[in-house]
Amino acid sequence: MTQAKLKYRKTLAACYLGFITQAIAANFAPLLFLTFHRSYGVSFSKLALISTCFFFTQLVVDWLCAKYVDRIGYRRCVVLSAALSAAGLIALAFLPDLLPSPFMGVIISTIVYAVGSGLLEVLGSPIVEACPFENKQSMMSLLHSFYCWGSVGVVLGSTLFFSVFGVEKWRILSCLWAIIPLVNIYNFAVCPIEPIVEDGQGMTVGQLLRTGLFWVLILLMVCAGASELSISQWASAFAESALHVPKAVGDLAGPCGFAIFMGIGRVLYGKFGEKVDLIAFMIFSGLLCLGCYLLSALAPLPVLGLVGCMVCGFSVGIMWPGSISIASSALPKGGTAMFALLALSGDLGASVGPALVGAVSQRMGDDLHMGILAGIGFPLVLALCAVYLKRRARKAREA
Repeated sequence: MTQAKLKYRKTLAACYLGFITQAIAANFAPLLFLTFHRSYGVSFSKLALISTCFFFTQLVVDWLCAKYVDRIGYRRCVVLSAALSAAGLIALAFLPDLLPSPFMGVIISTIVYAVGSGLLEVLGSPIVEACPFENKQSMMSLLHSFYCWGSVGVVLGSTLFFSVFGVEKWRILSCLWAIIPLVNIYNFAVCPIEPIVEDGQGMTVGQLLRTGLFWVLILLMVCAGASELSISQWASAFAESALHVPKAVGDLAGPCGFAIFMGIGRVLYGKFGEKVDLIAFMIFSGLLCLGCYLLSALAPLPVLGLVGCMVCGFSVGIMWPGSISIASSALPKGGTAMFALLALSGDLGASVGPALVGAVSQRMGDDLHMGILAGIGFPLVLALCAVYLKRRARKAREA
């Protein structure tokens, strides 16, 4: 590896830690829902607003990034993302006890670290895409695998900490998790960062929205987010209902199992992706995901349903980073606006998918199997979009 490329390893390391920070931001507070309920008297209906607030804030940040990041600059924005992530996690340890309403303290903290998470979600992928590495599709998949390992680490690390020191010490753990983004402030401040396109050459939001191909890529990204989150957000409840195990075991078998398989899928593609046709693999992943949804919903044995849930993690592993790589290749001048709108679309799918599963489950008498069955349209549409892109690419080669 040349000296020039070696220095960009620092950029990769900063982005890897950034995606781990994202996983902390998304997964730590939900582990404390029952603690907030018991300690602060926060109702379950209000607790649900914490996750809603987190994802809604990210959606707003995604949209704002499309307009303003290029003006502010990538480095300032990613340093700010790390600083806000750390500030939000530290605030979570103190604000609920300092404010008259503990719930407002949680919400304010959530908004602060959600802004940081949203900034990194938009900027992490184009920063890596701009690095002078070969096999960028593989690098993108490996980058996104760190979100999976971060999710596993948060659940396992927090479970171990609570087992040793007690859940009442959660404020200390919140500050300990904040060390990772604090370190990353320095990493992003000194690592080399290249622009994804030259100044003034990136497509505008209006140009993107007038491009027919971009709408196919948007739909691909919506389905990627929905296919992933429709299962992962309900994995714990599904494991408990399918296997009738305690919540701690359900968390390990459900969300952790899903995240581990998703991480394995991304690492394997990161290692061998240069030998695989990405769009063809996306078609395979969509069909495999469809099969996993059907297995989870219709399996006659509970353990087979859990297997379907876990293998679904493998099937969705390539969807999000793969959609970004396909878009980067199809619209090389897409620029920051494209990455921001893709992130927004993924977050939109991540919000709509789990909501559909929950609504159908409730409508069918709290039958989670039927809710998951209702989600089969997402991987199916993703596979159809990939088939369209495959045919389009073949026609372009033949022309």
